[in-house]
Amino acid sequence: MGAFDFRFPYASRRSPVMGRRGAVATSHPLAAQVGLRILQDGGNAVDAAVATAAALTVLEPTSNGIGGDAFALVWDGRRLHGLNASGRAPQALTPEVFFERGLDRVPTDGWLPVTVPGAVSAWAELARRFGSMPLKDLVEPAARYAEEGHPVPPVIARSWRAAAQRFGHRDDFRQTFLPWGRPPKAGELCAGPDPARTLRLIGESDGEAFYRGELARAIARYAAQTGGYITEEDLAAHRPEWVEPISTSYRGFQVWEIPPNGQGLAALLALNILEGTDVASLPHLSAKQLHLVAEALKLAFADAHRYIADPARSPVPTRELLDKGYAARRRALIAGGRALAEPQPGLPRAGDTVYLCAADSEGRMVSYIQSNYMGFGSGVVVPGTGIALHNRGAGFTLEEGHPNRVAPGQRPYHTIIPGFLSKNGVPLAAFGVMGGDMQPQGHVQVVTGIIDYGLNPQAALDAPRIRVAGARDVHLESSISKDTARQLADWGHQVHMEFEDEMFGGGQIIWRDPDTGVFIAGSEPRKDGSAAAW
Repeated sequence: MGAFDFRFPYASRRSPVMGRRGAVATSHPLAAQVGLRILQDGGNAVDAAVATAAALTVLEPTSNGIGGDAFALVWDGRRLHGLNASGRAPQALTPEVFFERGLDRVPTDGWLPVTVPGAVSAWAELARRFGSMPLKDLVEPAARYAEEGHPVPPVIARSWRAAAQRFGHRDDFRQTFLPWGRPPKAGELCAGPDPARTLRLIGESDGEAFYRGELARAIARYAAQTGGYITEEDLAAHRPEWVEPISTSYRGFQVWEIPPNGQGLAALLALNILEGTDVASLPHLSAKQLHLVAEALKLAFADAHRYIADPARSPVPTRELLDKGYAARRRALIAGGRALAEPQPGLPRAGDTVYLCAADSEGRMVSYIQSNYMGFGSGVVVPGTGIALHNRGAGFTLEEGHPNRVAPGQRPYHTIIPGFLSKNGVPLAAFGVMGGDMQPQGHVQVVTGIIDYGLNPQAALDAPRIRVAGARDVHLESSISKDTARQLADWGHQVHMEFEDEMFGGGQIIWRDPDTGVFIAGSEPRKDGSAAAW
């Protein structure tokens, strides 16, 4: 019958996946199955998360890779831990490097936005501290998919086409990711020996080969040959950092995020503002409800873009920003019922991505996210390794005096954020939403959907979303009513109806029922992914 048409002209309904022994949810069905098999083979939730993350670098290279960064929230059965595995700028990368080239911002392509990749260190550290299986066993399913091939799903195929237009001029990119002379089509098989060998080197060395061995030398050598700044010393100096998660209360629940340099703080700021409004009494997706959400997000981003930076270099006033009194002052700015024209940061008293979650029957839950930032990242691919290097340095600013200004050894403002939800000390959900600055916006909308409107985890992911972008721009998914759009426009919003869902992110969630222990896992239809449980 020939090739299928992979468009989906009709709305489809997904039910949440349920199980008692464990669950995994992520943006690629085969990766979810990798994690589930690890659980079935006796591994725990952390083992499953690491194996799933490694598999995603092969199965979904359009959004993440071995050369990316990662963050995690881990409930170990007793308490929540945070892991920041984002990398730092090379020691040779200073603002003058950009000014000498006549640049007033960090570009998104090439070597200039490349910072030290941290994802591999996240795998190794998670496996070391909380895992029960050796890293070499956890990366092996990914290596086999790279070696033997895997079918490319529709959403990933579409992203691959866009990346080919962006990076098709680069020899290193073409040789690794366009060996057919074009991007793969949906349903075609994709394979490559380079990432398979790289993954096995990582597994056999517990990640050391990447930072202080053969792979580190290959990365540094290619940088030296082609105008890059990263060195063996930069790679060898990298260490992931265990951090205390930050949180706020929202109507009796505790919402948890990774602290800066991630943007999870923005989600908490917006929730603090919304908690004192009547948003929960308004109809879901009504104009007034969406107006309040949009204004809270705009105020939260104004603060996030002003204050979030690497706290090791520029202290962030996290506690002051999360103070409920500060939220009340920010909330007062939206009391008039009109869209704020140009939200400004407050003065607190004092300072493309993959997501996955995993849970097991012994009480562990993992919320994990890793990314190359913009699709395949910088477009730089280290020959013979399959390592596409991210462009996370594009999160820096060159503005003098700004806490997030690029500097040697500094970590940039980071968009990727894992989320977690608890109540009265009981873990309830690991969740996340992918997609640049859509991530805290997605967190807010998922959390309010569950808490304010009683949506089940799958429905909270399925629900139509808004995305604020700039001073007054508000993007609405096309399933939101036209009457709602007109009312928002009357209140001063510049409304854009969107008929493609890529810009509204993609998320997963695993909810654990505290009474029955049943896992309720969801994966939204905006991505190729799925949930799996047993």
